[in-house]
Amino acid sequence: MAYKLSATLAAHASDVRAVVSPNDDLVLSASRDSTAISWQRTPSASSFTPELVLKAGSRYVNAVSYIGPSTPGSTGGYAVTGGQDTVINVFSLDNPRDDPDYTLVGHSENVCALDTTTGGTIISGSWDRTAKVWKGFQLAYDLRGHEQSVWAVLAVEEDQYITGSADKSIKLWQTNKCVGTFTGHRDAVRGLALVPDIGFASCSNDSEIRVWTLGGDVVYTLSGHTSFVYSLSVLPNGDIVSAGEDRSVRVWKDGECSQVITHPAISVWTVSSMPNGDIVSGSSDGVVRIFTASEERYASQADLKEYDDLVASQALPTQQVGDVKKSDLPGLEALSTPGDAPGKVKMVRNGEMVEAHQWDAASFSWKKIGDVVDAVGQGRKQLYEGKEFDYVFDVDIQDGVPPLKLPYNVTENPFAAAQRFLERNELPLTYIDEVVKFIEKNTSGVNLGSGADEYVDPFTGASRYRSSAASVPTGPSSSYVDPFTGNSRYTGAPSSFSQQSNDQYMDPFTGASRYSGASTVSPAPAPPPPKPSILPATTVISFKQANVTAMQGKILQFNEDLKNEISTSALALYPQEITAFDEIFVYLSSVSPDSTGPSLLSVSHAEALIHILDRWPQSQLFPVIDLSRLVAGFCPEVLETPEMRAQFLNVLFKASEWGGVPVPGANKTRDTNALLTLRVLANLLSHGSAAGATVDQILNALGTIEFASLNKTQRLALASLLFNVSCFAVRKALSAEQQELHVALTLKFLSLSDNEAEAAYRALVGLGNTIFAIKQQGTKTGHASSVSSETRALASKVSDERVKNVVREISGLL
Repeated sequence: MAYKLSATLAAHASDVRAVVSPNDDLVLSASRDSTAISWQRTPSASSFTPELVLKAGSRYVNAVSYIGPSTPGSTGGYAVTGGQDTVINVFSLDNPRDDPDYTLVGHSENVCALDTTTGGTIISGSWDRTAKVWKGFQLAYDLRGHEQSVWAVLAVEEDQYITGSADKSIKLWQTNKCVGTFTGHRDAVRGLALVPDIGFASCSNDSEIRVWTLGGDVVYTLSGHTSFVYSLSVLPNGDIVSAGEDRSVRVWKDGECSQVITHPAISVWTVSSMPNGDIVSGSSDGVVRIFTASEERYASQADLKEYDDLVASQALPTQQVGDVKKSDLPGLEALSTPGDAPGKVKMVRNGEMVEAHQWDAASFSWKKIGDVVDAVGQGRKQLYEGKEFDYVFDVDIQDGVPPLKLPYNVTENPFAAAQRFLERNELPLTYIDEVVKFIEKNTSGVNLGSGADEYVDPFTGASRYRSSAASVPTGPSSSYVDPFTGNSRYTGAPSSFSQQSNDQYMDPFTGASRYSGASTVSPAPAPPPPKPSILPATTVISFKQANVTAMQGKILQFNEDLKNEISTSALALYPQEITAFDEIFVYLSSVSPDSTGPSLLSVSHAEALIHILDRWPQSQLFPVIDLSRLVAGFCPEVLETPEMRAQFLNVLFKASEWGGVPVPGANKTRDTNALLTLRVLANLLSHGSAAGATVDQILNALGTIEFASLNKTQRLALASLLFNVSCFAVRKALSAEQQELHVALTLKFLSLSDNEAEAAYRALVGLGNTIFAIKQQGTKTGHASSVSSETRALASKVSDERVKNVVREISGLL
C-alpha cells in the first residue's frame, strides 16, 4: 500500500527541526520556537494530542532524542533536547516539570544532533566541531577530529559511535578513539541511520544517500533528491526513508525510490519511523505530519483532499524545478502520458500559468505539486564552513588572487555581514558601505517575511533589541550587532552637533550616526552662510541598548559552569545574589534607551554586582561587565555615594585587568573585557551627577593604558569616554588639574597615526570642549603649543571635512 497522510500535528510556532518516534503512541518534536512537544496518540488511531510542552531553551531547539524507561514495558522515559543555547536538557516524561531534570554543559556552540542508546548513553554533535558522549548524565568522552561542524551523530552500541560532519567526512569511534574515517560525499554530511545486517546510511547536501558497511565500503548509492538531504530513518522492513530541501519525503525500496511524498513547505527538516511502519516528518511550516501505509490509519477523505490541495497551491521557484521556457512547454494533455518513475516532475502550461506535476506510482496518476514562479533567492542553501547561508558570494579584490567568500542570509543585517567579512579578511572598515551596496545590489528584490527587520544575532541566536517606538533613533534603519557581546547595536543619544548631510554615515561599532556640526544657522541668499559652530558640544554619548535576555542567559550559563565544577563551586552566585540579579534584569527588561527618572533598584543590587565582578574568573566576566554598563547607564543612583563609586571602579579595573591592554588578538577575553569597561565608564559619565573624585579615578586609570595597543573598537569607546569627560568641563565641573590631564590624554590619543576618522573626530570634539571651557574661565591651557601642532597635523592627514572644521574652531580658541 502507498503511504498517505494519517495525522497532522500542529502546535509549534516555527520550523520543526527534529522528530523522534520511539513507539507507536509517542512522538517528540523540537522546534525553532524554543520548545519541544511530547505528542501522545489518542484513542482515535490516527490522531495525536500535545501532552507536554517542554521549555527546552530560550532559542532555537534543533535536536531531540529519547531515553526509554529503566523498567522494560513501562511508560515515560526522558526527552533529550539540544539547540542554540549550547546545552543539552533532559526532561522526565514521568514526572514533568518546568525545568529540566538534567542540564549537560560542555558544548560551546549550537547543539545540532542527538542520539541515544537503550542503556541511556547520549551522543551529541555541535557546531563547535566536536561530538560528546554522556553517560549517567555526565560527560564521558570528547570526540575530536572533525574540521567543521558535526551535523550528524549515531550510537551503534554503548561504546561505538558514528559522526558526520560539514567537512564531508564520516568517522567511526570506539569509546573516544577514531577507528575509521570514511569519505565519498561531496558536501556536508547531514544525517545517519543504522541499516540492520549491513551497517549504516548517510545523507548529504550533495543530494545523495549512501549505504555503508561498518568497514567503510559503500554498498550502494541512492540518487533522486534534487537538493540537500537533511534526515534519514530506516523502516521496520528495511526500507529507507529520507527528507530534504526539495520539499519531499522519499521512500526507498531495494535501491530504488518507490514513493515521493511532497510537503506543503519549503524544507522537510527531519524524518523518523515508528515501529508500526508509519513515517513522521517535521518541516519548515511548523507542522509534524504522520504518514501510514495502513488503510485503517489513513486520514479522512476530506483531510486527504485538503492536504493534496495545500500541496498543489504551493509556489515553486524556477531554481527548484530547472530552467523554464514557457513557450516550449506542453499543455495539460501531456498529463495523459504515464510517468516512468515515482517522483518524476513534469511541467505543463495551464493558460498563463506553469504548473508542476509529480508522478505518483501508487495511484498511477500525476499530482499537482505547485505553480512555478520566479524565485526570490537561490533555490537552495549554500554551505560555508559548515553553516548554511542563502548566498555565498565570490568577491574578487585583486587580479591573480583567489576570490574571498562573502556569506549572507537574506534575514541578516547587511551591515553585520559586511563588517564580519571585512574583519575576517583584515580589510579596512572604510569599505563597509561598498560591501553593503554590493550585498543589496546582488540580493535586490529578496523579501522573506518581514525581511531584514527580523535579524537574528549570530552569537546569541536572539532577535535584535527592540526599543519603544519613541526611542527609535533617526538615521539609517539597519540593525547592527556588536561582534563582541552579540548585543544589538549601541546607539548614541542624538547629538547637539549632528551635521546635516546626504552622507548618512553609521558608525559600524555603535550603530550611531556620526557626530558632526549642528545646522543651526538660517540660510542666507548670498554670500553662503558661515559654517555652523560645533563647539561646545554637550550631549553625552551613551551605550544603552542590549539584548537583556541573552545577557541574562549567558550569566546563568556561566554560573552553572562554575557551580558544577568542584574547584569553582564556591564562586557561584549565592541565593541572595541570584535574587538581586533577577531583579536587575526584570527592571532592565522594562526600560528603553530613552528612559529617565529613578530606577527601582537599590544599593544592594550594586553590591551584588560588585561582589561578582570581584569574585568571578576573567574568562566569564564579560556579561557581568556588560550588565554593569546598563546599571551605570540606567541606574546611576545605586552608585551615588563616592565610596560606592570608588569600590565599583576598583573591581571593574581589576576585572578587566586594567593597566596595559594587550595587543589585540593576543587575549580575546581581555580585549573584550577592556572594551566593555570603556563603555561602562562612558555610561557612568553620561550623568551630570558624577563626582569629581570619580572623574579623577577614571582619568588616572586612563593614564596607565598604552593607547597604541588598543584595537579600533576599543579606541572608538575610549574616544567616546574622552568626549563625555569634556562635557563635564563645559559644565564647569572639572578642576583645572582635571582639565589639563584631560587635554594631555586626548593629545596622546590623537597622536596615534592609525586612528579611524570617527574615533579621531569624537576625541577632537572632546579636546575642543575642554579648550573652550578653559578659555571661558579666562585662562589658557599649558598644552597650547602641543594642541596647535597636533591638531594641524591631524587635519593634514585626515580627509574628513568634519575634522578640519573642528581643528579650525580649536585654532580660534587658542
